[in-house]
Amino acid sequence: MSVESPANVTRTGIVPEGRLEPNAIGVAQDTVIGMADAAPAASVGLTLAALAASTAYASGPALILIALPMIVIANCYRRLNLWNANSGAAFEWVGRVINPYLGFLVGWLMIMAFIIGTVGTTVVLGPTVLAVFGSTTTAIAPNLAIDTAVLLGMLVIAIIGIRITARTQVGLALIEYTILIGFAIVGLVAVISHRHGTFPITRDWFSFSGIGGHGSLTAGFLVALFAFAGWDGTVYVNEEVKHRRTNPGKAAMMAVAFLTVVYTVTQVGLQGVVSPSDLRAHSTDAVVYVAQTLGGGGWAKVMALALALSVIATTGVGIVLGARIIYGMANHRVLPLFLGNVNRRFATPVAASLVVGLTLLGFTWAYLLATSLANAFDDAIAITALLYAAFYIFTALAAVIYYWRRVFSSVLDAVTLGVLPLGAAGFLGWILVKSLQVAPTPQLWTLVAIIGVGIVLMLVARLVLRPQFFHLKRETEDPVR
Repeated sequence: MSVESPANVTRTGIVPEGRLEPNAIGVAQDTVIGMADAAPAASVGLTLAALAASTAYASGPALILIALPMIVIANCYRRLNLWNANSGAAFEWVGRVINPYLGFLVGWLMIMAFIIGTVGTTVVLGPTVLAVFGSTTTAIAPNLAIDTAVLLGMLVIAIIGIRITARTQVGLALIEYTILIGFAIVGLVAVISHRHGTFPITRDWFSFSGIGGHGSLTAGFLVALFAFAGWDGTVYVNEEVKHRRTNPGKAAMMAVAFLTVVYTVTQVGLQGVVSPSDLRAHSTDAVVYVAQTLGGGGWAKVMALALALSVIATTGVGIVLGARIIYGMANHRVLPLFLGNVNRRFATPVAASLVVGLTLLGFTWAYLLATSLANAFDDAIAITALLYAAFYIFTALAAVIYYWRRVFSSVLDAVTLGVLPLGAAGFLGWILVKSLQVAPTPQLWTLVAIIGVGIVLMLVARLVLRPQFFHLKRETEDPVR
């Protein structure tokens, strides 16, 4: 394996103002950060009705099947992080193993996925909080005030340091997961006991085609992928994690495993509490409606609280992780160098954090104030899962290529570093193609626009910033060294 340079020295020979704080958080806190970026309660709120409808209640198999390629790709992240632990992660891995231009585009997709995904959850925060207090959820001014306060508050926390960020995330997670799992268990008991108004569990729930063979696993996979996306957040703070080479990869795999349990238990436990027609009719507030059905208006507010905490958590980690990716790219001078500076007092990339936080704030305001822009953001949010799928695929391929000699050295390595990553990449590629085939035209043009902007920025970086990154030679593991 190659030897990394110190974290505060870039491969361009330029030393930023400071360095990220090493050994600041442990593997458990890092796991929570990855799970928070996936936003379990918010994701369940957005996907409960859609996943039940698309799979004809075969939600459990869809979630478990999509978890398999996720855990395989998480292992690819783990293996690549053993080689090179840096906050740019897939940007640098793909750039140094496959092609630097492709690496830049992967980094761009990562940034856009985090920004778009965070905006997509942030804009539901206002209505959720207002619902808790029984206020009108559509008024623009209160929504703006709530979203702005949360974004600025989480931006301040992100700037102050990774330690307070991790502690905040753990506190939010304990409340959020307790509420979510608690309701799931109560819901499952209600369904199993055939409580009046519930939709009974049948063996079709555990088939691949759902009730009456009317389910579509392809559609279900895309919904499930949207729910899982974000577990890779554990890796982007690797420079600040204890045992930076080993723990972030372990945290990624644990995040996927825990998310699989949370999503499967919650989906199966809640989707049958009400009838299919009622679930479809309340698709935009499904979990709150189910909670109200189980325990009345007071418990509905408790579930709304879990949703609000989930959104607050993912907003905070969205700023932190987006800033770390930008910081990692700026250290290679493919982005302006000031974005790679680290504040000596807080040991955080303040400039990059401000860029991400203020960008999120601007997009959120635009979404809430302009209907036409809101429609454009909705198209972008709809393809967020596809952005994640794209850079997951390239990361898996980078792992196979970097460790290709090991693939031919033993049966175990052939499976874990060859067959399984290629299978996972192919599976996600199949979902990507199938989804693009049925995607509305505005969503396709949105994807084209995102890639087009990335290409333009890549050319600007290549011709104006002239970083050494674009001249890197391809690397693979040398087992002799």
